[in-house]
Amino acid sequence: MLRSLKAIHGYAVLARDGEIGRVHDFYFHDDNWIIRYLVVDTGRWLPGRKVLITPGALGKPQWAGFNIPVELTREQVENSPEIDTEQPVSRQQETALFNHFGWPFYWVEPAPGVWPPYVSPAPMPVPAPHGEAEHHDPHLRSQREVTGYRIHASDGAFGHVEDFIADDKAWVIRYLVVHTGKWLPAKKVLLSPKWLPEIRYADREVTVSLPKDKILNCPEFFPGAAVNREYEERLYDYYGRPVYWEDRPSPSQTK
Repeated sequence: MLRSLKAIHGYAVLARDGEIGRVHDFYFHDDNWIIRYLVVDTGRWLPGRKVLITPGALGKPQWAGFNIPVELTREQVENSPEIDTEQPVSRQQETALFNHFGWPFYWVEPAPGVWPPYVSPAPMPVPAPHGEAEHHDPHLRSQREVTGYRIHASDGAFGHVEDFIADDKAWVIRYLVVHTGKWLPAKKVLLSPKWLPEIRYADREVTVSLPKDKILNCPEFFPGAAVNREYEERLYDYYGRPVYWEDRPSPSQTK
């Protein structure tokens, strides 16, 4: 099912033996839009800490109860490597984190036929690639950071990114929610990440390979309504773009 990431903020994250905190943010790769981590604020339990949890460690979310279980213990989380989420996350830090929890490394080629790419039969104790240990991944980005970025269409800037819509099974971002701002008709619309040539982080802008009028006149998005297949088909038909559910990439294409 497709869900708003902003709506998941504040959900309780439950280890096997108790709550470890609340969902604070998501880290995704801006080249393939796969969500790599939930950022969990541990609150009063571990003051000043934010912990990264890979989606592969999650149990089945309890959406009605506003909580997400994880296959971890509070002790494992408490003893995990500390990562400053206000700074870029280095490959060295990711390697230490994955080694601590025994998670499979997502940057290592998965077994043939495995999808999504973070799923693996067993942990693989492989070190970070030579020369990459001290460097951060330039494609690993914060959802909170990009929220608020301006939209720059092919003929000028307008509106801003307000939210992200993700597949809660594959943990892949399918859409950006755009508020068109002062431009009439003022409304909220969805844009697929596949239609974005680039994100200009220095300028806090998301570029879109579409003119403003085309975006402003697309099927409107109502946050309270479900993003179902009927709506998606209307959206893709309007833009004349191939639908993503008939174009699933191989694991090697998602690295």
